[in-house]
Amino acid sequence: MQTLRQPPTDPAFVQDPYRFYDRARPAGRFFLWQDYDLVCTGHAAAVNAILRDRRFGREIPPELQPDIPPHQTPFYAVEAHSMLELEPPRHTRLRNLVLRAFTSRRIAALAPEIAALCDELTMALPASAEFDLLTAYAQPLPVRIIARLLGVPEAMAPDLLRWSNAMVGMYQAGRTRAMEEAAARAAAEFSDFLRGYVERRRADPKDDLITHLIAAEAEGERLSPDELIATCILLLNAGHEATVHTIGNGVKTLLETATPAGTLEGPALEGTVEEILRFDPALHLFTRWAYEEAEVFGQTFRRGDRIGLLLAMANRDPQVWDEPRRFNPARPAKPLLTFGAGLHFCIGAPLARLELQIALPKLFAACPALRLVEPPAYASVYHFHGLQRLMVARTG
Repeated sequence: MQTLRQPPTDPAFVQDPYRFYDRARPAGRFFLWQDYDLVCTGHAAAVNAILRDRRFGREIPPELQPDIPPHQTPFYAVEAHSMLELEPPRHTRLRNLVLRAFTSRRIAALAPEIAALCDELTMALPASAEFDLLTAYAQPLPVRIIARLLGVPEAMAPDLLRWSNAMVGMYQAGRTRAMEEAAARAAAEFSDFLRGYVERRRADPKDDLITHLIAAEAEGERLSPDELIATCILLLNAGHEATVHTIGNGVKTLLETATPAGTLEGPALEGTVEEILRFDPALHLFTRWAYEEAEVFGQTFRRGDRIGLLLAMANRDPQVWDEPRRFNPARPAKPLLTFGAGLHFCIGAPLARLELQIALPKLFAACPALRLVEPPAYASVYHFHGLQRLMVARTG
């Protein structure tokens, strides 16, 4: 197995991680990423296989559980009840309970609200001045939709955004003690708010997700208060962060490639959104633990080994995609790894797709002459991959 070095905070890498992926691909299906001391793969078949293989999972083996420093305790108190970090049987129980509330019908019913909010946000965009599309459109849309879905007052959106941004910092390369402390404070504040709000919803039920999560029951079991809080936080953090980055990355790509407006209309729309999700996704690195000795495509893993799955690299695997570095909205549909696969397939994927399928056409219908006014730059937030800002103007 080859060893490759690539600092994840290197500015050139942050702006274009795909060049490193291209360099890593000839190394074989697996390589050792020295900077992480992590065996990684961006080979689409291997990533897909490991995501679906029950010999691998997200939950840390008990004998490898680290000691949690006191300043990180509030953050990991939430993580301990998050579906994202659990495996069966507890993961199965939680996911089944959540799916009883987070139904496809409930998500589809949000379409008119998403469209109305997009209209509201586009009407507020400056007519002549330059503006940052991230703060004016990409950020407020998903956080306000999640707030409505949960039943949390929209006036809380700035707090939700602040808490989400701080907590996601725990997953970034090169995190600092200050970032860890900020994440812990955010987790504590978010949990305290939700704990009180859940109690109010118990006394005064409404037609919102928190009420339905409270009522969700399967075989006599319900979500505990800690599980309910962790689920709400997960839905916000995972759904909001990824959608913001995907809208930003997608608009950047559409503008840079001068993609015709017709690709955001009619039957072509779904393919354009899927290509955006493939071409420059928000989440690049996801990890799994080996629970027993397992061989995958000739590579042997032992219990306790950690594996890095490079989702964005897999989405550009030339064995799956023709001309993978070219943005092609007319590309024939194929399964993506953007939302994962297997038991941990992203529960919010239908909502993310719905938001993109509404938000992008609404934006370009309102701003047909939208243009970049400065070269877009990505923020140093690997393994998330999103823009620092996206400065645009509505007119030429």
